[in-house]
Amino acid sequence: MEVRINEPMKVHTSFRAGGPAAWYAEPETADDLGALVSLCRKAGMPWYILGNGSNLLVSDRGYPGLMIGTGRFDRLETEGEILRAGAGVLLSRAASMALKCGLTGLEFAAGIPGTVGGACVMNAGAYGSETKDVLLSATVLTPEGQVRRIPAEELELGYRTSCIPGSGYVVLEAEYALTGGEPEAIKARMDELFAKRREKQPLEYPSAGSTFKRPQGHFAGQLIQEAGLKGFSLGGAAVSEKHAGFVINRNGATASEIYELCMEVKRRVLEQSGVELELEVKLLGEF
Repeated sequence: MEVRINEPMKVHTSFRAGGPAAWYAEPETADDLGALVSLCRKAGMPWYILGNGSNLLVSDRGYPGLMIGTGRFDRLETEGEILRAGAGVLLSRAASMALKCGLTGLEFAAGIPGTVGGACVMNAGAYGSETKDVLLSATVLTPEGQVRRIPAEELELGYRTSCIPGSGYVVLEAEYALTGGEPEAIKARMDELFAKRREKQPLEYPSAGSTFKRPQGHFAGQLIQEAGLKGFSLGGAAVSEKHAGFVINRNGATASEIYELCMEVKRRVLEQSGVELELEVKLLGEF
């Protein structure tokens, strides 16, 4: 497979910021992926599984290891009311396939800019629905190099969390249990959710979606707005005027500017409300 050196991460992340990965590869099979991971472990080299880069901020100094893209894991098929999708399949593509086959349950995922693998890891969700509502199982590569199919109930899926990272699993494929429905109704629901996203989210700017996790009993965006931070900026990074829960790359922001803005937002919200915000965005490299 092709292995690239000093691959710029700004072209692989939705923030459009960050320095290069020392190495970058896109394996085509589970065996190839397992060989790469094994090689990294033996060499003591850090490695990271990259989905669509929609929930990731890479340091301007770059990432001193191997970034493994999952784009070649793109199998997508249905069997009855079961939809199977490779880890690298975009959620929007999986939702479109479900619509085409008259299957309901994935409408919420149509506008989430992530991959099937990332959605399993983070239990991605939107508008009252989550991955765990429809996930039947995930096929993973274990730290020992074995391929295992794990039922969804054993993945400990919670709010933006699962046991997958802590167990050292790499998602290869997911199975969704959907339900037969009317294509017109499915399309109408997808259009409704798209309209809500366009109205309330700053889709015109690079971002990583909701920047902070929802604090218990609160909404991050509301706390940020109440702290007077809507539109607050630092360099090219800013808190969105449209939705305070989104930090955006408004004008060529560096990863450091985005990070420093997030830390300042955390500080001021804690000072204002006593609530400590937690980043939903994953940080890689030195900040």
